[in-house]
Amino acid sequence: MINYNEIFNEQGMDYLTYRALIDKLLLEGKATGDVTYDLHYTKMNVQRMSRVDKTISLTNELTSTVEHLKENYKFLVITEGWCGDAAQIVPVINKIATASLGKIDLKFVLRDKNLPLIDAHLTNGGRAIPVLLVLNETGDKVLATWAPRPQVLQELLKEWRKETTEMTILSEKLHGWYAKDKTQSTQQELNQLLKGLIA
Repeated sequence: MINYNEIFNEQGMDYLTYRALIDKLLLEGKATGDVTYDLHYTKMNVQRMSRVDKTISLTNELTSTVEHLKENYKFLVITEGWCGDAAQIVPVINKIATASLGKIDLKFVLRDKNLPLIDAHLTNGGRAIPVLLVLNETGDKVLATWAPRPQVLQELLKEWRKETTEMTILSEKLHGWYAKDKTQSTQQELNQLLKGLIA
């Protein structure tokens, strides 16, 4: 049995701590994972997160939904610094939590340090991240989950993988899509998830 509240309280990092950890490890020539090839991706992702942080503006619809939340929630995000999808998505989740004015308590944990947790929340049998777990205020119940990328991109990726398995090409297509979408699909899906909590 997974103790979500314990993981949230004892291992969870706030957004600034998560970002600072990635920066600190990079200075040491390390990534949040155990493999050195992750460094290239991590460096790119730091730039991506900074760009999304600076440019993101929540839609009116999502802002309204956040304002109408009746309860308090804990958002637990399973992530890694080297994950490209996470770089595009975690700043959006952070922006939502900030806009909630205390209704959403947000923490991040590393996937590879929490394998039983990720293994309880697989996507199509894989340890895909990021995974957003929406917990109740006491942190003992999972109310909703969302992972690992917008559905429209999930479908596109399936098609792209039929054409190539070359990671650099897939990564280029993936981030090209995110750049054009400007967080709109992510915001739309997270808005639907939050509306489900209010209903």
